[in-house]
Amino acid sequence: MNKKNSPSTQAGTHGSAKTPGVGPAEVNRRSFLKNSMVAGAAVTAGTGMLGGLPSALAEDGHEHISRGDAALLRFAAAAEILETDFWVQYNELAGVQDDEVPGGSGNSLYTAALASVDDDNPQYIHDNTDDEFTHQNFLNAYLQSKGFAPVSLERFRTLAGSEATGSSGKPRLTNLMQLTLDTSWYTRYRSDDHNPDLDPKFVFPQAVPDLFHGQHPAIPRTDADTTDPDFLQCIANTALFHFPTIEQGGNSLYPSMAQRASSVEVLRILISIGPTETMHFQTWSDIAGDAPPLTAKDPVTGLSVTFPDLNSAPFGGEAFGTNLIMPEPCPFISRKLPRCSVIRPTETKGVAMGALKFLTDMGLFIGQSPEFFHFMTELAQQADNARREGR
Repeated sequence: MNKKNSPSTQAGTHGSAKTPGVGPAEVNRRSFLKNSMVAGAAVTAGTGMLGGLPSALAEDGHEHISRGDAALLRFAAAAEILETDFWVQYNELAGVQDDEVPGGSGNSLYTAALASVDDDNPQYIHDNTDDEFTHQNFLNAYLQSKGFAPVSLERFRTLAGSEATGSSGKPRLTNLMQLTLDTSWYTRYRSDDHNPDLDPKFVFPQAVPDLFHGQHPAIPRTDADTTDPDFLQCIANTALFHFPTIEQGGNSLYPSMAQRASSVEVLRILISIGPTETMHFQTWSDIAGDAPPLTAKDPVTGLSVTFPDLNSAPFGGEAFGTNLIMPEPCPFISRKLPRCSVIRPTETKGVAMGALKFLTDMGLFIGQSPEFFHFMTELAQQADNARREGR
C-alpha cells in the first residue's frame, strides 16, 4: 500500500448522528426512529419474516438451527445486502472494473481523486465490494440449507443513484448523495478512558465535525460535481471517511450478535465473518487519515465542509494522531479489571435496532418507503429478540 505522509485512524461503533429534514421522506424516517426504539417491542409470530418452519434440512450432516439463530442471520444478510448495494455504487465509479464485480464503467476524475490519497484505493474498493457479495450470498444460502427463507430487498430497489459518467444508472437500495457521518469512531478507538459499553453517555469528539451536520455527497451526483477539483476532492474525502464509518459498524455488530447465538455453527459463522469487517475497517481507517486537509463549498446545497489536518492543533495528540491506528486499551467488562485492547462496543442488548438506527441516521435510506422501514424494523426486532438457548 502506498502510504504517504501519515497513516491514519481507528475503529468504532454505532453512532447517533442527527439528519436534517428532507420533506416527505423525513416523515417516514422520523416515524421509524420513534416507533422502532420502543423498549421491548414484540414481534408477532405470524409476520412470516423468518419464512417457513425449518423442515428437512439440507443433507449436510450439520445441526438444526433455531428461529432465533435464523433471525440473527437474516438481519446479518439484510445488512450485507445493503452494504453490497452501496459498495457497488463506489465500485462502478472508482473501483476496478471486471467480471468479478460487474456494472459501471468508472469515472476517471473521481477515481483519480481517491487514488491521489492512496493508489491502491480502486483495488481495495473492488475487493471490499466482492467480499460483501460473498457475505450476502453465503448467509442466504446457509439459511436456505436450514429450511429458512432467504432475505430479499429487491422490491425496495427504487432509489436513483449517481448520474455521473461511469454509473450504471441502476435503481439502488441506498443513497450515497445525502450522507451525515458520525466520525466519532476515530477518537473512540484512541481513547484509553472510555468505552461506550461502560460509558454510553460519553460523547467522543468528531474527527470531521462538518460531516456530522447537513447532507453531503460521497459520490459525484452528476458530471457537474467533477468540474471543481477542490469540491471533487471533498466528495472523495467524504467517501474515505464513509468507508471506515460503515465498516466499524459491522466490526461491532457481529460479535454483539454472536453472544445471542445458540448453535455453535451459527456462532462460528458470526465470529468468522465479523473479523473480515474488522480487516476492512482497519484498512479504511488507516487511509482516511491521509485525506488531504481542505475546505470546499457544495455548489448545490451551499454547505461548506472543512477536512482538518488531524495532526495539528486543535487536533493532534493521542486523540487524533493519524498514525495511531491500533486500538488503544480501554476499560472492558468492568473498571475493576485491567484495561484491554478490544472491539467496542460489543454490548448485545438492542444491537440490531441500534445498527439500523445508525444506518438511518447516516442518511443511507433517504427516499426509502415506509414498507422498507417496516421490513427492516421487523428483521432487527427479531434479531434482538433472539436468545441463547438455556437463558
